[in-house]
Amino acid sequence: MTPLHTPQIPVVVLAGFLGSGKTTLLNHLLRNRAGNRIGVVVNDFGAIEIDAMTVAGQVGSTVSLGNGCLCCAVDASELDDYLATLTRPAARLDVIVIEASGLAEPRELVRMLLASDNPRVRYGGLVEVVDAAEFLGTRERHPEIDRHLAVADLVVLNKADRVSGAALDGVREAVAATGGGAAVVSAVHGRIDPGLLFDPVLRPEEDDTVRQLTFEDLLRDEDGDADHDADGDTDLGADGHAHAGHAHTAYESVSFTSDAPMDPRRLMAFLDSRPPGLYRIKGFTDFGAGDPDHTYVLHAVGGFLRFEPRPWARDEARRTQLVLIGSGIDTDALHRELAACRVPLGPAHAGPAGTRVRPDLPDVPQARRDADDALERAMWGVLRHVRRPDED
Repeated sequence: MTPLHTPQIPVVVLAGFLGSGKTTLLNHLLRNRAGNRIGVVVNDFGAIEIDAMTVAGQVGSTVSLGNGCLCCAVDASELDDYLATLTRPAARLDVIVIEASGLAEPRELVRMLLASDNPRVRYGGLVEVVDAAEFLGTRERHPEIDRHLAVADLVVLNKADRVSGAALDGVREAVAATGGGAAVVSAVHGRIDPGLLFDPVLRPEEDDTVRQLTFEDLLRDEDGDADHDADGDTDLGADGHAHAGHAHTAYESVSFTSDAPMDPRRLMAFLDSRPPGLYRIKGFTDFGAGDPDHTYVLHAVGGFLRFEPRPWARDEARRTQLVLIGSGIDTDALHRELAACRVPLGPAHAGPAGTRVRPDLPDVPQARRDADDALERAMWGVLRHVRRPDED
């Protein structure tokens, strides 16, 4: 059995119909990996600048599916074989990206990933890449795109420089109409901010002060020449020339810190009703008397939610620290909603051994027993999102 606190590697599924630019987006992530070692599962190496990077050790591991299509597997066992290769501790990977075939069924890929028996991975989100300029034509040829958009956690409207503002707004409205509630960002040449998908990592051996020139540096420099869309054409601007140096797609983030513990019932109500556009939540949660011995590591991507209890470290400050990431979100409203999830505390209400008593309840035995029972029931809402030992 793998301990609950064993680090888990996020697995991101990158999907999109042929020509959408998902391979260009993948190459962009590999060039701008923010210190992460990225493992990649691809259908074909032909159009991906990955072989040299693998030799140089810049991409931790790669798995080729050859002419096969991962989404055609009957169950998750085949995927587990690939993940087992990529999650070996010696590989020291931080992120895994599965680039789906242009005709893949994203729902099946997500199902297989969530059904994986590998305890070293966690769901990192489904990213659906859309060619904004060819959206109407793609929708006509592949009406199932609406189903794909409905299950996506993040939708990237790529090649946004090829359409007017009104046309881009129309594509956004069509995505919203699918009812999936995904965060939606526009991009040129697949350049989204990697921070949407994974956190930066700084390794001692990769300190920027003194280090060897890497293929990541070289490939980033090549972006200054021309940016080619590996799914098809060279990405050209309205003037017919290839453009480079575009800024990363922006996103909004909310940082929330609370020295008061979080009420599990209120926090779960917030997490169960996340607003559209909120893509990722990460951080640590203190549930106070709900579990005074543990802090809860929180991972949420799209509709996926996972808590991982971890014992408090000696002298560790008992507080909640969360970061919420999305596009088109109301940051002030989210902060207010999280603040409303706190348990009100006063200095006279701290209990022994890290327990806390609700100050708004009468200090009588029956009231305390009722409060404890209610708190225990509320914690079950949290614990149902904790990976059970028998799942390993």
